[in-house]
Amino acid sequence: MYAVIASGGKQSRVAEGQQVHVELLDAEQGSSVSLTPVLVVDGDTVLATPAQLKGASVTAKVVGWASGPKIDGFTYKRRTNQRKRYGHRQKYHVIEITSIKKG
Repeated sequence: MYAVIASGGKQSRVAEGQQVHVELLDAEQGSSVSLTPVLVVDGDTVLATPAQLKGASVTAKVVGWASGPKIDGFTYKRRTNQRKRYGHRQKYHVIEITSIKKG
């Protein structure tokens, strides 16, 4: 069985026991979080409508934090001596899926 969850404006396909990187959540390390399933698939059965997903739930445990790749950028305007360097490194929560319930 797997589910498609929505977190941080992105969707991810998850299964029980899988570790996933998601956007930062308002949760402490070791705490349990509930995620909203968008789609639940169990063999031949697909639950996709809001009525079918009413009782469905995905719970996960926050394992820790991770950092994404470093992104370096550079902008300039020619002939005006305008140059700017910038960098960014996204932070993520690492969560482990503990259970997927169809409801």
